[in-house]
Amino acid sequence: MEEYGFLFRISAWVLPILIAIPLHEASHGWVAWKLGDDTAYKMGRVTFNPLNHIDPFGTIILPGTLLIISGGTAAFGYAKPVPINYWNLKHWRRDTILVAAAGPTSNLILAFLSALLFYIVPFVPQPIGPWLGATIYSSMVINLILFVFNMLPLPPLDGGRVAVAILPWQLGQLFARLERAGIVIILIALFLLPWIGRQVGLDVDVFNLLVLQPAQYLMIFITLAVGI
Repeated sequence: MEEYGFLFRISAWVLPILIAIPLHEASHGWVAWKLGDDTAYKMGRVTFNPLNHIDPFGTIILPGTLLIISGGTAAFGYAKPVPINYWNLKHWRRDTILVAAAGPTSNLILAFLSALLFYIVPFVPQPIGPWLGATIYSSMVINLILFVFNMLPLPPLDGGRVAVAILPWQLGQLFARLERAGIVIILIALFLLPWIGRQVGLDVDVFNLLVLQPAQYLMIFITLAVGI
């Protein structure tokens, strides 16, 4: 793919991101709206416009800083949280689970749809065909990583919100208190622990174990399911 240059590679990753993240966030807001909470809808967050979901720190400063520190090998970021008043939901436990799972589920569905698009790549002429194939592959990777990562049972991730709703009330509220420190815990697990591990000769790649490997298994399952 080198012959298509830098823009080829960058656009093949940027375009899927610009679709996956707004879809993820808008799905939360849309499901919440349909289940009784119109907070996100009134604030214009039920939209596919990427600009409405950008968090200056989480989407720009943090990933940019981590890319510089890691030499371009690792990054972490997040979009602006979708405002949801869970107490407006008609059935708190059930609807909280549905709202939280909506974002990751949208990414899983998009990964399946992306896989199906591989069937049209052979019919697309050069040089668009190779670019389309690379973009579709990137879409599958990005959406599966977003699905697995966001379903990890740690607040403020979506999986953490699902866990809070499933757990008995008192235990769930105690677990929910982790939300304030959740991002710090994630950064320590993804960056500090692997760094400490390398200093003592240990492989402590938490992201690979908890996210990349499950995403790879899902990739294999999807490719087999759609026959590509």
